Amino acid sequence: MTSSHAAPRSVRLATDPAEHVAAYCATFESGSGELLDQHYEPGAVLVPRPGVPLTDASRRIEAHQHLLRFGLPLTARTRHAYVADDIALLIVDWSMQGTGPQGHPVDLRGTAADVIRRGADGRWRYVIDNPFGTA
Repeated sequence: MTSSHAAPRSVRLATDPAEHVAAYCATFESGSGELLDQHYEPGAVLVPRPGVPLTDASRRIEAHQHLLRFGLPLTARTRHAYVADDIALLIVDWSMQGTGPQGHPVDLRGTAADVIRRGADGRWRYVIDNPFGTA
């Protein structure tokens, strides 16, 4: 969902891997692709479509902006979080549903297979964001 208010310059990053998805969804509400990208390590991989990995921050931001243009909320729930030291695998059910800006119905959903890592600052960020999992 986009906001008419000025976006904050920083975001809340999770200190607990189980809270990563909620922190990401809260930032999604800001409507800013640049802020969403703060949830990623600099060299992180985003797979916006199966078989299309993006590693460049500007390409990730473009992909974020594409979803944000729908103007719909993102709903996501962590089904499983498997943690080994500073790395975690998240299995996440997510959806975006409603009427898009052109008046057409939007029904996007998937089960993500995501890898996050705890940085030196104690915050968790995406290393691999694969929203469609094994699709």
